[in-house]
Amino acid sequence: MIQTDQKLTTFPAFFRVSGRTVVVVGGGDEAFAKARLLFNTDARIVVVAEEPETAFARFIAEKGLTLDRRPFSPETIAGATLVFAATGDAAADRAISVVARALGIPVNAVDQPDCCDFFTPALVNRAPVAVAIGTEGAGPVLSQMIRAQVDQILSPSLGRLASLADSYRGAVDRVLPRGATRRAFWRRFFRGAVADAVDNGDIEAARRNANRLLNAEGAAEGHVWLVGAGPGAEDLLTLRAQRVMMDADAIVFDALVPQAIVDMGRRDAERISVGKRKGCHSKSQDEINDLLVELGKSGKRVVRLKSGDPLVYGRAGEEMAALRRAGIRYEVVPGITSAFAAAADFELPLTLRGVASSLVFTTGHDLTGAVLPDWARLAVSGATVAVYMGRTVAASVAGRLMEAGLPAETTVAVVENASRRDRRLLHGTLKDLPGLEHRDDLDGPVMVIIGEAVAGANFDRSVPLAAGMPVREEAALGA
Repeated sequence: MIQTDQKLTTFPAFFRVSGRTVVVVGGGDEAFAKARLLFNTDARIVVVAEEPETAFARFIAEKGLTLDRRPFSPETIAGATLVFAATGDAAADRAISVVARALGIPVNAVDQPDCCDFFTPALVNRAPVAVAIGTEGAGPVLSQMIRAQVDQILSPSLGRLASLADSYRGAVDRVLPRGATRRAFWRRFFRGAVADAVDNGDIEAARRNANRLLNAEGAAEGHVWLVGAGPGAEDLLTLRAQRVMMDADAIVFDALVPQAIVDMGRRDAERISVGKRKGCHSKSQDEINDLLVELGKSGKRVVRLKSGDPLVYGRAGEEMAALRRAGIRYEVVPGITSAFAAAADFELPLTLRGVASSLVFTTGHDLTGAVLPDWARLAVSGATVAVYMGRTVAASVAGRLMEAGLPAETTVAVVENASRRDRRLLHGTLKDLPGLEHRDDLDGPVMVIIGEAVAGANFDRSVPLAAGMPVREEAALGA
């Protein structure tokens, strides 16, 4: 049972070290690690070590740290704000902590919690913003793992945004009254056009937007991100996609986007399903376009979440055109398209030197017309063909490609739910492909990859296409 009344044994705080002396005692790896961490600050760093190791000595010289080669004594740490005992010798570090405490200097002894007045956190540095993660010495590796996750979420430009905010603090205090008005300003500053401009590296535009915001010119400006959710696995979402989802007021998502990814957005964001599946459309594309424009005009920050990549069969072109006509700012956040995920599941080279030097993406629907598309001829000449939404057009694709001259024995790979835990892998040849249309057990999104390069895939985890075909198809192929 999880206890809810647990209390910390330490109080998280930040020491002011600017221009002050911090001493690291030791010349090995432990001391080197502490010195690198301290170099994130503008403290005066003194290393007490008679003979620091070569790499550490080079770091001390290159970074302008002070090296004190005297043996440790009370004089070597006198006047310090903090002391790190990091000699690599537990007994020596304990002795250093005793001396530091006698002098009234907070001390940290590496890997000895009982000898520590403070603990060194795992640090996410977006100066002047810092996020410190501590476990009270119980799990340094755990704090590093958490640090990596936090580091992914925070924009690399967060520090520049915070510095810009600091330059406006005086003006805000003079112009805006305390309370709700001032809080609303800062929310719009950190989550609106100002933040977007800083993220794009345009500080002048950020200042213009901040001035306009300070002078209360106009309502909040909306922004739409067209975001690729990737093929389905949550950990294939890009870091940028994850960041903008945490910033969105509304998330407009398709049916093929897993709920687990939708849930990665800000907890209080409005979630709007506009799922479109074959024969069952909750909203038409025109209605989706109108919805995005409406949300943008109301000042909302909107994530339009699409499976795979928004620019690959995602109808993003129509949405961008509607947003442009309405004068609403938007940005495209790419995602991993399903063809790449399917190839990775099969360990399949989409291009292969001497075999396939080009790659075609298609839905296969353009093979149903009377005119054979140019890409079909590319397939005959060796291109790898990745067919999206491939199950319902499998027979048409196979038939027309064989008519065009692609051998019936050409290898094909089929992936249902690419990248996900419930993915299914099947393999066969072009002549086996028509049976895919009758596989009622395949109800997830299906990707079909065709070409000579497919023969280089790893088929150890896949099953033959023909093995699962209905009896009527097997009989037809054997006739």
